[in-house]
Amino acid sequence: MSLYEQSAAIAQMNQWGKAAKPFLFLVDYRGTQTLLLPLDEIDPDHLLYDFSGVTNAAGRPPEPLPIPLHWSVVPPTPEVYAAAFHTVVHHLKRGDSFLTNLTCRLPLTTNLSLRQMFHHASARYRLWWDDRLVCFSPEIFVQISEGKIHSFPMKGTLDAHLPNARALLLDNPKEAAEHATIVDLIRNDLSTIATEVYVARYRYVDTIATHSGALLQTSSEVVGTLPEDYPARLGTLLFRLLPAGSITGAPKPKTMDIIAAAETYERGFYTGVMGIFDGRNVDSAVMIRFVDRQPDGTLAFKAGGGITCQSDLVSEYAEVCQKAVLPLDKNFPFRRKNFHK
Repeated sequence: MSLYEQSAAIAQMNQWGKAAKPFLFLVDYRGTQTLLLPLDEIDPDHLLYDFSGVTNAAGRPPEPLPIPLHWSVVPPTPEVYAAAFHTVVHHLKRGDSFLTNLTCRLPLTTNLSLRQMFHHASARYRLWWDDRLVCFSPEIFVQISEGKIHSFPMKGTLDAHLPNARALLLDNPKEAAEHATIVDLIRNDLSTIATEVYVARYRYVDTIATHSGALLQTSSEVVGTLPEDYPARLGTLLFRLLPAGSITGAPKPKTMDIIAAAETYERGFYTGVMGIFDGRNVDSAVMIRFVDRQPDGTLAFKAGGGITCQSDLVSEYAEVCQKAVLPLDKNFPFRRKNFHK
């Protein structure tokens, strides 16, 4: 599977959009590498996808999960995370950024294959690529339908089992400020390619099931109207929105510089976007909840969160560790003691 550089990817997406040719796209965080495949040419032995039930995995029975199931993630040391956190906070206090998404690469040891993770993860968006990576994302990037573009920025996570968890999440001033910043950024992003942009829903709460318990997450919905000829400009329009605001911060260009200074690894396809075009409409996701294979053959789970001037080091470190989970079907009879953070 060959990768396109940015200008070639945009041109190919525009061409296929104009021709109403269905295709799948996978764009890395920096927008420098793009995988583009016509839907009718995807070999399920090399790539599997399931986007809101649109899938090429139907009729391919998954391997059963091993019991007991082992999932051991090694978080960064508190000192390593603190160094990155304080780099971000330094720039926030200087006014270089209002919000910065700080992520980490966490070594993962498990008796699951990447393909098994794809088949058994419970998520709205799932993708497995040639034993190279797997993503099981709950976060929509954009959806295009009937000439309307919808974005659903997701910011704010909390353990659902905490007493009064919903109120704790919604009433937290740091989480509220972080969410407001991202919604404003996404609204501005959509305004560069669409008209009549507005916030249709603000800070609603979803529950996400994981192997270590449910999480609450807050999202909003931002809507705009696209030009009539949008299919012929599909690549141009989508790339104007990249990278996704929810995994960078605001303002985007300077915040990406801060991320590069604070993080100790290249994100690659993590926090990029993946999606399908069906000939008229688009459904796509931000590539969070992500595992990939490292050059030495080991696995890594990548996770992160938004940092503001109100952020607390201990809480942010705990949130990163909390996110490094596999969203298994809640009916799977796993033994909780076999999971470690």
